[in-house]
Amino acid sequence: MDAAFTPNARLTSPPLGLYRFASSSGLLLAALALWLLATLGLRPLLLPDEGRYASVALEMLHGDGWLPTLNGLPFFHKPPLFYWLDMAAMHLFGVGPFSARVGSMLGGWLMGASMYLALRRWHGPRLALLALVVLATSPFFFVASQYANHDMLVAGLISAAIMALLRAVENPPTVDLRWLAVGAAACALATLAKGLIGFILPAMVLGPWLLAQGRWRQVVGLLHPLGWLVFLLIAAPWFVAVQLRYPGFFDYFVVEQHFRRFAQSSFNNVQPLWFFLPVIPALMLPWAGWIPVAAVRAWRERTPMVDLYAWWIVAIVGFFSLPSSKLVGYVLPALVPVSIFIAMALELAPRRRIKAIAALSTVVCLAIVGAIAWQAPKSNRGAALALAQAMAPGDTVVMVDDYLYDLPFYARLRKPVVFASDWANPQLASQDNWRNELIDAARFAPERGDAVLRPMAQLDRMACDGHTVWFAVASAKAPTVAALTGVTRMYQDAKSELWRAGARSCS
Repeated sequence: MDAAFTPNARLTSPPLGLYRFASSSGLLLAALALWLLATLGLRPLLLPDEGRYASVALEMLHGDGWLPTLNGLPFFHKPPLFYWLDMAAMHLFGVGPFSARVGSMLGGWLMGASMYLALRRWHGPRLALLALVVLATSPFFFVASQYANHDMLVAGLISAAIMALLRAVENPPTVDLRWLAVGAAACALATLAKGLIGFILPAMVLGPWLLAQGRWRQVVGLLHPLGWLVFLLIAAPWFVAVQLRYPGFFDYFVVEQHFRRFAQSSFNNVQPLWFFLPVIPALMLPWAGWIPVAAVRAWRERTPMVDLYAWWIVAIVGFFSLPSSKLVGYVLPALVPVSIFIAMALELAPRRRIKAIAALSTVVCLAIVGAIAWQAPKSNRGAALALAQAMAPGDTVVMVDDYLYDLPFYARLRKPVVFASDWANPQLASQDNWRNELIDAARFAPERGDAVLRPMAQLDRMACDGHTVWFAVASAKAPTVAALTGVTRMYQDAKSELWRAGARSCS
């Protein structure tokens, strides 16, 4: 084994007490899966992300299975892997919040499993177990693994790709082609999960680290045709198929959703350059209290692997700090090296203190999920269930000047919703919101877009086409619907209302 991977002798001392449990990797990783699954379906979908992505997966399940659609319109913000996983879960376990979060849970489990197995090989079972406990009971990791969006899935695949490619370069100057193929497959799946970062971020982590050690032959070796072949066989077919069917796809997905979003400041969630520096420690409490100790120890005991973990953090956080638009989930791939550093610091701590912090972290994780489930912020589940029970197959659902993202999912709608809003407003093109999402999607299906994106001026005549109309509206905008002709309120709660207008003739 290369000296760069030679574990510190003290780190590989025989495990004692609780650490004996780590001798069975299968049991430990099964426990990680159960930990993530236990509360997976406990709370309602959060808005907008969970409602949006769960609905896309459900539409794909009812559709052709390969084209992501949002309200019946092609939706190319993200590739399809997350939706495919959730579709499979919905087929096996039924439609619900549990199935809508399976893609995220699998990403979290993969992150933890790949980290644990790699650390067990390079640093021994004790450090591997400590790092896994830190990761698994960090609120950032736990909540993200149960949050239905693409961030944790791509983070888990990126982490697995980095670990596999590290295995490929264990023995300089050669490259193990078997592990190169595994790493390339993980990069391809990460690309299918969220786009170009699936291979850019692993390259950013490994390339400079290898070059800093003068291992340029291995950098060249990682470009072996076998890796490219595996990557293209997995990642390319979907992208090619979509581009052939929708010629504007490449410009929208690659140029606009990657380069323009990275470079421009017109998107939501604009944050300062230093945004992630306090965010990561705050979301990893109470373990984050050991980060200063970890930093000091890492500086004093520098090895090639310690340098790698440090650069891993710098590369991920630095990359996502450059664009003005920032979301906390972007830096999830940095959780692996942060957890490793904290675990190294914890080796100096009394076992009783480690157990106490782990217990406190576990309680914090469960309390966060419980609090969200109790508050159910912005959930439209009540209106959706009332709609599902009362509407007939031919009825039309209209949302008025807002997108109740979770309503189509909970109501199991098969027919696209009609949206009434001010679609002629010239400022919409410069806004990053639900209207812009639908306008972008309508680019690829203009006729369908015209059918479902209707001006507010037509609101009072929507029941004139011979069908019963259900108006779903946020409570704050209900007076707009209440003023319409022949409407009756059928459901009301603090968040949303449901009004019915029977079919009528209009002269």
